[in-house]
Amino acid sequence: MIVDASASTRRHKALSQAKGVLAELFDQAYRQRARLALLTASGDEPRWQRQGLKASSAFGPWLEALGAGGGTPLLAALEQARQWLLQRAKRYPAEQQRCLILTDGRLGAWPALQALPCSSLLIDMEMAPLRLGRARLMAEQLQAEYRHIEQFKLL
Repeated sequence: MIVDASASTRRHKALSQAKGVLAELFDQAYRQRARLALLTASGDEPRWQRQGLKASSAFGPWLEALGAGGGTPLLAALEQARQWLLQRAKRYPAEQQRCLILTDGRLGAWPALQALPCSSLLIDMEMAPLRLGRARLMAEQLQAEYRHIEQFKLL
């Protein structure tokens, strides 16, 4: 899971809405006894919060404290996630992987993106009245399923 927590996600309560989605996802993962990896993209570089640990109530305090600020190192986060997923697949070949990306897509220009080595879902959390639609383009390049956060429902 990659969470864009850059300064732009503070606008129009995008990060607040994303926190609600994340709380639901953490709860669902806990009930399914799933393992999660969580990478945040904010500031100067992405930061791993968890790597392959079972979902637990430990995510609650982290989620409450999650704030937005700084730049958007999302491209670096995508590359770190790609490498981690490849290594994880080698180590646990029977494990089913899925990558969830929450972003508003508010980046400058970016090079062509490679698809991640697993099925992916990009949740667009852009809430501005005038939407740039960059997250949709990013999802297309990543060959990820696309949903806007306003229409997000857990399956």
